[in-house]
Amino acid sequence: MTSDTVRVRFAPSPTGYFHVGGARTALYDWLFARHHGGKFILRIEDTDRTRYDPQALPDLLDALRWLGLCWDEGPEVGGDYGPYFQSDRVELYHQYAEQLVVHGQAYRCYCSPERLEALRENQREAKLLSGYDRHCRYLTREQIADYQAQGIKPVVRLAAPIEGSTECVDLLRGRVVFDNRQLDDLVLLKSDGFPTYHLAVVVDDHLMAITHILRGEEWLSSAPKHVLLYRAFGWEMPITAHLPTILDPSGQGKLSKRKKKSADGSEQLTFVHEFREAGYLPEAMVNFLVLVGWSYDGFTEFFGRDQLVRYFDLQKVSMSAAAFSYDKLDHMNATYIRKLGANDLAGRLMGVLLRAGLQPDFGKILRAVPLIRERIETLNDGIPLLDFLFAPQIHYDPATLVQKGMDVAGTLQALKAAEETLVSLAAFGETALEEALRPVAERLGLKAGQFFGCIRIACTGRAVSPPLFGTLSILGQEVVVCRLREARELLASG
Repeated sequence: MTSDTVRVRFAPSPTGYFHVGGARTALYDWLFARHHGGKFILRIEDTDRTRYDPQALPDLLDALRWLGLCWDEGPEVGGDYGPYFQSDRVELYHQYAEQLVVHGQAYRCYCSPERLEALRENQREAKLLSGYDRHCRYLTREQIADYQAQGIKPVVRLAAPIEGSTECVDLLRGRVVFDNRQLDDLVLLKSDGFPTYHLAVVVDDHLMAITHILRGEEWLSSAPKHVLLYRAFGWEMPITAHLPTILDPSGQGKLSKRKKKSADGSEQLTFVHEFREAGYLPEAMVNFLVLVGWSYDGFTEFFGRDQLVRYFDLQKVSMSAAAFSYDKLDHMNATYIRKLGANDLAGRLMGVLLRAGLQPDFGKILRAVPLIRERIETLNDGIPLLDFLFAPQIHYDPATLVQKGMDVAGTLQALKAAEETLVSLAAFGETALEEALRPVAERLGLKAGQFFGCIRIACTGRAVSPPLFGTLSILGQEVVVCRLREARELLASG
């Protein structure tokens, strides 16, 4: 294997939002290409027009860019092997399907949908293996002419061998043998003129000089079909590796695209854009996903991107399915957040707050970073810890101002004492605030938790916030005094 020969492709179908299972495959493709100094090609398999979703492509491209999986050839990039949308390559598939028919490797099938459904029903009733009965494989010229005269639009089917076996070699599984009696004469070209996946993928992989194919193990059953097609064309088949399935966190069943409830009643995230919107970092997602089926040494968990490129080896991909652990992802994400520089984290938090409809100030966020860094697992966790800094007015139940062991009168007295203390405070830093407020609590005969609890609710609207004195310092003297006064008026009028 030389560094300039490796060409891998990621070829999704734009039928829905980009799933993390597809992202894991794309990541392995990208790492394999980068590890060998090769090319990572993005090809869009959009010939299934009945399932085509116009929102899927922009979602896919945005997700790949967010994960840092930039492609060397493909949409918006171009390349020498385009076009990179299968819908723009339909004439090619017609050309190669006809070539197979001419050489007796394929044939036209004129069976109606009604006949095929009746055939399937009979096979079900007889408990026979489902599949096409090759009715049209041996038609005479006269029969073909009769069908053509009726204006029936045929499909093109591969003339698969009826006896013997077909062997595939998988990089992870080694030699895999399939009984040809289990193979169907699969459709290559549909009656609407569009190719099936099997014809298009083989033609495209060959014409785009793809050397290695990494795909999910659910495609292993398609491998003998592709071997037969490569043989029919007389082409060399790329090296294949079928990747382990990603399981649900329970370890039971594949991680579905359909929404499932977590233990806490929330919906499990499964699409890449959902993780992005939930405040996960792309570097944490990449690190996490690569470990869902691959391991470097069995114990190292955190890798920089350059390390992953250097260490990635397909031989270390497991053949066993791996469960998707949201807890592990949360842990990883929190660790990455703690490693970010203050300015970097502040910038990312600013983007989250803007999307939440706030008008944040970068300087204030930067000051708040040391107060919240250890308290958040995702960027979105920072919203309730920071939003009150930028809200023109905060809203809360005035009853929450009254702390345990206090009454309304005592709370009003505490709020007034805090306001009077802070309105004339010369310095408004954390140390000065603590030195000014602690003696007030003692003078009022209150526990620190009671007194500071009143102030916290009044100034943030929340019972839980970043450390109080740092929070008050960031809010600033004018805002703090104003909110203490408003709290007192709100409680008194209630």
